[in-house]
Amino acid sequence: MIFLLKHFLYAFTCTIGFAILFNTPKSSLIKAGFSGAIGWTVYTIANNSSPSIVFSTFAGAFFVALSGEIFAIIDKNPITVYIIPGIVPLVPGYGLYYTMRSILANDYGTAAERGSEAFMVAIAIAAALTIILSLNAYRKRRLMRIK
Repeated sequence: MIFLLKHFLYAFTCTIGFAILFNTPKSSLIKAGFSGAIGWTVYTIANNSSPSIVFSTFAGAFFVALSGEIFAIIDKNPITVYIIPGIVPLVPGYGLYYTMRSILANDYGTAAERGSEAFMVAIAIAAALTIILSLNAYRKRRLMRIK
């Protein structure tokens, strides 16, 4: 439990830092931080129970997008205010770093392995965001038909 709380707080702080860099409105900083912290906590839980980093990243990004969508509806802000800083903890920067390091060391097998994993993680993030955004577009169309 303490382990997850520490991860939550670190991700919350990291996300707020990036939200400040992206000029997120001050009224949305806490919610953006919460979105990123939720995503990272879900990622950590999924990573501990599943051997697939791609699935774990998908689950984390899914919850970032879901919480971002909820906050966007409540605050009447664009969803990007919450999901751009929220996905920063999930971005596979270390995988890309080790890919480039392996290429420079002429270890192309490791580079291909690390690069393909980083690519799949990026695809998982994009897929999770696409699913949530598509569901929201469907929800909006349904509301327009009802009115």
